[in-house]
Amino acid sequence: MNDNKKSLLQALKFTLFSISAGIIQVGSFAILEIFVKDYWIPYLISLVLSILWNFTLNRRYTFKSAANVPVAMAKIFGFYLVFTPLSTWLGHLAEGVGVNDFLILAATMIANFILEFLFCKFVVYRGQEDTLNQAQ
Repeated sequence: MNDNKKSLLQALKFTLFSISAGIIQVGSFAILEIFVKDYWIPYLISLVLSILWNFTLNRRYTFKSAANVPVAMAKIFGFYLVFTPLSTWLGHLAEGVGVNDFLILAATMIANFILEFLFCKFVVYRGQEDTLNQAQ
């Protein structure tokens, strides 16, 4: 398969898995919002659930990588070490001026989707794509 088709297929798979992770994030966020009114607590918990789901599926099926899981997860952790405080802080600021929590969540999820795909493609799994079947 040529590189353009492979990249397009990866983007499609990443999108579909991200949608499923988004459903998990929105669902858990909605449930937690019932009990906790501060934006950041439901956001952080639902984000972690989404990250774990998305990482697992994309490593196995999108990038088909046999990359060292702890190393790959550490790279993702590094991404979220920057993304999470920044998005939480910006979300908190937006909430403070009256922006609806679900609009904040949607904007954050879109930014996360785009940035995480690029980070996975060019940092986490760079040079280690399609190695899963070779390792088995």
